Amino acid sequence: MTAITAKTRAVLLDIEGTVTPISFVHEVLFPFARNHVREFLVQHLKRPEVQTDVTALVREHAADAERSEQTRPIDAESIDSIIDYVNWLIERDRKSSALKSLQGKIWEEGYRDGSLKAPLFDDVVPNLQRLRANNFQVAIFSSGSILAQKLLFAHTRTGDHTDLIDAYFDTGVGSKMEAGSYHRIAHELDLEAEAIVFVSDVVNELKAAREAGMKAILCVRPGNPVQPQSEEFQRIHSFSDVLTIS
Repeated sequence: MTAITAKTRAVLLDIEGTVTPISFVHEVLFPFARNHVREFLVQHLKRPEVQTDVTALVREHAADAERSEQTRPIDAESIDSIIDYVNWLIERDRKSSALKSLQGKIWEEGYRDGSLKAPLFDDVVPNLQRLRANNFQVAIFSSGSILAQKLLFAHTRTGDHTDLIDAYFDTGVGSKMEAGSYHRIAHELDLEAEAIVFVSDVVNELKAAREAGMKAILCVRPGNPVQPQSEEFQRIHSFSDVLTIS
């Protein structure tokens, strides 16, 4: 059964575990950022946009310290202390906007020099092409920064596919597990929530999208963790299962 109905005007997609394997994020992107953060900060710490990320990290660190989650000090002028906190956030897979922004800048260098190439699932590109050809909007909502999202689609193993994406959203619109974020995305797309299909591999994200009024579809890919309460949602194993124009 297709999720595309007469009301559908846009498809909103998660990235990790939906368009690209989770292993690419956890086994390639995260280690790349961790391994190159020192070199990057040594070269670029004084850049205004990097200073913005560091200032935001210091703020987040203060909040963690207030909750007694973080005891090591951080100093905006100390690369070692910044790296300690960055690694602490990475180890906990924290959805930190400052961390994601900094990681995106590190990944940018890796994509541009060819060290990084994103693997998209084989069914992604042909089905997005079909959607675009039939005048559906295609948007991305990921906890990774908008920069990181654009870089990923621009540097895939099959080339630059940014022409297939109309809009990108990150946690600047809010948490992926809060209905308000999906309301804001619908507003930005100038659509009613009911006109949007959201596809993700995480049930709690789907619940938030459904609460906002979107149609929510669970994407099951190789390597994805089993999701509790997944029976509440229509499941797909390939975009061909659902992103097909009838």
